[in-house]
Amino acid sequence: MPTIKDVAREAGVSIATVSYVLNNKRSLVSDDTRRQVLETIERIGYTPNSTARNLKASRTRLIGYAWHQVPNGQMNPVLDQFIYYLAQAAETHGYHLMTFTHPTDDPVPAYAELIRTGRIDSFVVAETTRRDPRIRFLLDSEFPFAAFGRSEANWNFNWVDTDGTEGMYQAVEHLIGLGHRRIAMVAWPEDSISGEYRVKGYHMALEAAGIETRADYMIRIENREQAGREAFQYLWSLPMADRPTAMVAVTDLVAVGMMNQAELMGLRVGQDVAIVGFDDAPMSQYLRPALTSIRQPISEICTALVNQVDALRADASSSPQHVLIRPRLIVRQSCGA
Repeated sequence: MPTIKDVAREAGVSIATVSYVLNNKRSLVSDDTRRQVLETIERIGYTPNSTARNLKASRTRLIGYAWHQVPNGQMNPVLDQFIYYLAQAAETHGYHLMTFTHPTDDPVPAYAELIRTGRIDSFVVAETTRRDPRIRFLLDSEFPFAAFGRSEANWNFNWVDTDGTEGMYQAVEHLIGLGHRRIAMVAWPEDSISGEYRVKGYHMALEAAGIETRADYMIRIENREQAGREAFQYLWSLPMADRPTAMVAVTDLVAVGMMNQAELMGLRVGQDVAIVGFDDAPMSQYLRPALTSIRQPISEICTALVNQVDALRADASSSPQHVLIRPRLIVRQSCGA
């Protein structure tokens, strides 16, 4: 009975290439090569052993996760927690986490190489973006993965995400409850998916309270401490009658920059102005005043991601699952409560 080695030899290609064709991974094989392999399979009468192929595809129990260096002036304490809890959740399910790196501007080859060499069973992708090339590649390759975060609305894949809309809604609603009516937001640029969900929560909370939104109260910046300083300086430069009494930040790092600038200008955070962050980074509780923030349930998120990966391993044809997890407002002194 012909084997996959026989197909590879007769077609003049590698065994891996034959495997890509059998698993319909079109992005990894040219049309001409695919046709050549299929013709060879028919000519020599090779019958794929689907059971053996499925066992082989699940042999490593390794989940791939890309790690990268944070640019100067930035920090991401959420992902620092994320990689720990992801490894913990993986081990609970009998998997291990294999980290790797890739160039920021060209991530796909690293994923393709790991698939080609069969070193991992699946991927977890984080820091997703619009038109994310990693997600598009993995969907085209039909390779198992789950993502921390969403991407294009018409791309159907497994994802788990923090409900940023609900989180920011909680923050603004709390400030309104404290009597604030002039509330500004320091947000990310509009191409950020998670950032836009947080902006949506800000607008929804104002609308629910009958407070009109103002264009000059929406400042968009990169995720840097210095950018937070500059945003606060601009907002405080508005005429006194228009100056916001409270501000919400898209991340704790941005909020720290805002608090630092307020202190530099002789202002008392929590008394002269209220500031709320997002993420509840470990440092938040040790600031003076301690920072009110939105806590992302990272451990719960990681458990849900590994559950999705495990389900895909059991049945690759299962329908993609979407899990939205509610964050929690942690009230401290920076909002004046």
